[in-house]
Amino acid sequence: MGKIVAAMATVHAPQLFTRPPTEDPAQLDADIAAMRELGKTLDETKPDVAIVIGSDHLETFFLSAVPTFAIVAGKTAQASFAGRDYELPTHPLAEELLDKLVDAGFDMTYSQDAVMGHSFAAVYEWVIEGRSIPVVPLFVNTYLPPLPKARRCEALGKAIREVVENGNDRVAIIASGGMSHYPGTWKYPQPAFDFDWWAIAQMERGNPGALLDLTNEQLDEVGNTEMLPWMVLFGAIGNQPGELLTYQPTWHHGHAVMRFIPNGSAGPSTPEPAPKWKFEDAGGYQFYKHPDPAVYRLNKVIFDLRHSQPLRRRLFEDTAGLGAEYSLTATETEALGRLKDESIDVLRSLKSHPLVEAGAHPLGMLMALVIVQAEQRRMKREAAK
Repeated sequence: MGKIVAAMATVHAPQLFTRPPTEDPAQLDADIAAMRELGKTLDETKPDVAIVIGSDHLETFFLSAVPTFAIVAGKTAQASFAGRDYELPTHPLAEELLDKLVDAGFDMTYSQDAVMGHSFAAVYEWVIEGRSIPVVPLFVNTYLPPLPKARRCEALGKAIREVVENGNDRVAIIASGGMSHYPGTWKYPQPAFDFDWWAIAQMERGNPGALLDLTNEQLDEVGNTEMLPWMVLFGAIGNQPGELLTYQPTWHHGHAVMRFIPNGSAGPSTPEPAPKWKFEDAGGYQFYKHPDPAVYRLNKVIFDLRHSQPLRRRLFEDTAGLGAEYSLTATETEALGRLKDESIDVLRSLKSHPLVEAGAHPLGMLMALVIVQAEQRRMKREAAK
């Protein structure tokens, strides 16, 4: 009989890879140390396969097609971020999950060659870290509404557990995501740390129901739609108490690493939480809304810029011509040109970037901004030679 022998949840922040000067190195080191502690759990529990549940930061899936749930079931599981590439063996459980989850009523998307981003790369780098453990990557949509409900994610986790228990494999489940952050929005430097501590207190006490009852609009309000992969984990393991390995409140992000199975904690490290969190409930998504089809071309060009160096060079050489090629309006073209303006500190300004004001998805804008400005620095180095 198959069994879930390890269950854990981890941060995956891109700064762990890039280590920009804006970060506190001690906080990043604490995250990585905690993730490596999860790796030691894999050594102790000896799983045959790791199901890695993560999200996408508009790197793999965007406006052409965004699955609700997807399993990557090729020969290998690929991920790429910040110049690091990963190719891990895929376990046959991937194919079994595809068939049996569809039988259980989940319309799973299937890919053999999707290259996932840092949500998966961080797990491969610091948790699995060269261990000979095949994986099953499972994607959950967390940024492009409509999103799956928390209870739907829980139901998926329950269905996964049933497949595991009817098999013969020792399985580790690693959920990558959370906690509070608002990348690309005006609220990026103001994470909801108080909500994070409330959520951690619930998880330490084996009370995931307090989180599973939240709406996606509420998760969006507190910067925690990336906790949806954790909701799948909760469905798979039930009301297991969690052990907090670290929580790092960076200036833009709550970084949490937790272990649920096995739980070596002597007990909760946090005060008894209130039964419910008090939300503003302003109505609808406040930060990561469904992109307006009217600005599809604008969102398309910022996606393409991330994947094409020649296109990035054209942005610097002929912004107006690039805007015309994508049939952008004058306002959109002007906003696109602000990607080149290194004087705009979109991360700390408490103001929306001009591209977001023009209709760009905030996360898509931020990912493009990072890559475009890296290209700008590269061009300056080339010109100086």
